[in-house]
Amino acid sequence: MSENNEEKILNELTGKMEYPIIKADLSEEMRTSYINYAMSVIVSRALPDVRDGLKPVHRRILYDMAELKMWSSGEFKKSARIVGDVLGKYHPHGDASVYDAMVRLAQDFSLRYPVVKPHGNFGSVDGDSPAAMRYTEAKLAPLGEEMLADLSKNTVNMVPNYDGSLQEPEVLPAAFPFLLANGSNGIAVGMATNMAPHNLREITAAVNLMIDNPDVTLDELMEVIPGPDFPTKGIICGKKGSRDAFETGHGKIVVRGRYTLEEHASHTSIVFTEIPYQVNKADLVKRISELKKETIKGISEVRDESSDKGGMRLVVDLKQNAVANVVVNQLFKHTPLQSNFNVNNLALVDGQPKELTLRDILHYYIKHREEVITRRTRFDLKKAEERAHILEGLKIGLDNIDEVIRIIKESQDNNLACAHLIEAFGLDDIQARAIIDMKLGRLSHLETNQILDELEEITAKVKYYKELLADEGKILGVVKDELNKMCEKYGDERRTEITPYELKDMSIEDFIKEEQVVVTATRKGFVKRVPVDEYKAQHRGGKGVRGATLRDEDSVEHIFTAGTKDYVMFMTSFGKAYYCKVFEIEEGGKTGKGSSVKSIIQLSSGEELTSVIHFTKDEVGFGDDSKQILMMTKRGVTKRVALAAFKNARAKGIKAIVLDEGDELVKCEFVHDGDEAMVVTKKGRGLRFSVDSVRVMGRASHGVRGIRLAADDEVVGLVRVNPENKILIVTEKGKGKQVDFDLFRAHGRGTGGQLIYKLTEATSYLVSALGVNDENDLVCITHMGQTIRVHVDSISQQGRAATGVILFKLKKADDYIVALEAVGRAADEDAEEEIQSVTADPDAQEVSAEEAVIEDEPIDDDIDVEEIDIEEDEDR
Repeated sequence: MSENNEEKILNELTGKMEYPIIKADLSEEMRTSYINYAMSVIVSRALPDVRDGLKPVHRRILYDMAELKMWSSGEFKKSARIVGDVLGKYHPHGDASVYDAMVRLAQDFSLRYPVVKPHGNFGSVDGDSPAAMRYTEAKLAPLGEEMLADLSKNTVNMVPNYDGSLQEPEVLPAAFPFLLANGSNGIAVGMATNMAPHNLREITAAVNLMIDNPDVTLDELMEVIPGPDFPTKGIICGKKGSRDAFETGHGKIVVRGRYTLEEHASHTSIVFTEIPYQVNKADLVKRISELKKETIKGISEVRDESSDKGGMRLVVDLKQNAVANVVVNQLFKHTPLQSNFNVNNLALVDGQPKELTLRDILHYYIKHREEVITRRTRFDLKKAEERAHILEGLKIGLDNIDEVIRIIKESQDNNLACAHLIEAFGLDDIQARAIIDMKLGRLSHLETNQILDELEEITAKVKYYKELLADEGKILGVVKDELNKMCEKYGDERRTEITPYELKDMSIEDFIKEEQVVVTATRKGFVKRVPVDEYKAQHRGGKGVRGATLRDEDSVEHIFTAGTKDYVMFMTSFGKAYYCKVFEIEEGGKTGKGSSVKSIIQLSSGEELTSVIHFTKDEVGFGDDSKQILMMTKRGVTKRVALAAFKNARAKGIKAIVLDEGDELVKCEFVHDGDEAMVVTKKGRGLRFSVDSVRVMGRASHGVRGIRLAADDEVVGLVRVNPENKILIVTEKGKGKQVDFDLFRAHGRGTGGQLIYKLTEATSYLVSALGVNDENDLVCITHMGQTIRVHVDSISQQGRAATGVILFKLKKADDYIVALEAVGRAADEDAEEEIQSVTADPDAQEVSAEEAVIEDEPIDDDIDVEEIDIEEDEDR
């Protein structure tokens, strides 16, 4: 169809229709209509006004209740009456929107300070719905009346209702700071608000600060109002979220429930007495019940024991072997017992949505109250002046009462009497009519004095009102005084606790039971951790129990005890270091072979573990240069490196030492400047030397000679000298002894040392050495996987050249001990007979000190001890 035909048809239709057809662009029309709809929702429904903190529906409910005279001192009235009145007069929407809004204004778990007093079922924190409005009743709460105070004194603008038949307030006078005290939440079009409640006493202090010093800083304000105060209490973790909200208008506040632990004969219970704001308790119980089946294994039962009298009591019973702190962390992780309150301080300012800081909210509240008090004062001044004007006329009449009576008696009517009084005394019409209307009873002396006293009082009020209006500072003083009086009347203590520490995102470590475990690593790289209690202490000389079931040609080479949250550092045949947390090593049984270390750290092809050290989370100090690692290789090379140099090791590894071909790391120890160390060799030599003789080197270096080795000898142990400990030495064939460190004098690094153990065919070679005390147990493991745990105090203390005592009877002649570790003392409650301390074997022989010492001749470091610069990828 051509454009001419279209135009012709439109003209014909237009001529026949009462209204013309308007041509418009559809996209532009949709855009305009949507914007109009959005602004209508934003302004008329979803967002609160910054001045009184109310949305239109809340404002209309309170105003209608005032019109119905439903004061706090009066009787309750049906909720249905209130809802119907609001719908018919002011709020042309569904009845559910009005009733739900009124219910929220009355719920003490939704509002920090309710402004409606409920009667009947208004819902619960369990998410129960309120009863139908025909069953419930309500009236204004005292704080609701404070929102409406002075409304009749022209303090706010009145606007037409939806059909123009009535007037409603544009905003309430709001002596009570509703927006800060109760917060608000709502979803508009393209925006939303979520404002937190706060404590009235703290708000009052902040308003006072703001009035006294308009340039008050946020830090000063946060000293009196540190954060939100939720009606359901709870614990706010840290102040960062509150500060962000106060400073920018939006922030994430982490809230946790409060709990206590109750110990019972058979189990432990976690009892939650407070939950985060806006969390549905019934849904929470249901969620915990679901989690106990799969995710949280330590829970046996969950039940709600809450009551109105006893308060909230949500009980979580634990199984016997469950760790309460671990279960609590799991509950915080997987349930709303830890929730984020995401603040978005969005409110209407002059009819426009604006994101507000704490200072902004306080400023607009003070400005609103200043305007309300100014308008109220003007209203009161006008009324006072009008009354004073009348009283002045009455005073003139009383002063000339005889003449006034004569004029009135001689006048034909009141109009002539008024005219004669105006002419006679210079009065105006209002004063003259007031004199005529005055009762004769007021001519008595007492009544006359009352009129004069009232005039004097009204004159003083007029003077005060004028002074008040002339001085902004005095008006702000009234704002302070009125809020302070309200605070004294309605203020209460803070309910929500604010902890000083910030809560970071939870990691898997928060869900790990903290306990002592024995970690073993095999030559082929299989590692596992086993609780220490699995290794029960036996008598010295016992045969032990079955340990790890290993593959052919594999054997345990490293064993140590550590906490599940400690760190483990693996040193490899490539001279690299890796570290991980102990709990990252898979837990296994005593007889299990464990899992491959490659599942934890990224070993290269052909790279094998040669040394394993561990350190506690308190010792880690990757940024502390005073903490150092002393390394010792099989060929006697030693090196000292700051622990801080290994902060990037983690799973990918980082260079730790440059090794000669065929050499490998044997042992590493934590040391500090001024320490001494003891190195022990396979053939029974021991050297005590000062750690300071080994300078601190970089990671990419070779090291220096630590001990001069005899032919076919090698290093098997390194111990930091501790005067409170003894050095414990164990041989391949299960013999061992304790030796006092004082039997060894310090020698220079690189010397041959002294005799520490007299070896025989029955003892074979030394396996390792440990620093121990009587509170330790010794755990040994053999090449074939046998393990034994014995009390250290059952091992006798002997001289340097003694052959030791039998610790471990090997089941097979070709078996031998490969690793040992000192662990915490076992209680061993099942043992019927006490483990006795033993003395040295009868065949143990002592040798003289002269025979035991090899000459401490200086030896040049003929092995390569220069530091080697190696370029490394810093990311590794």
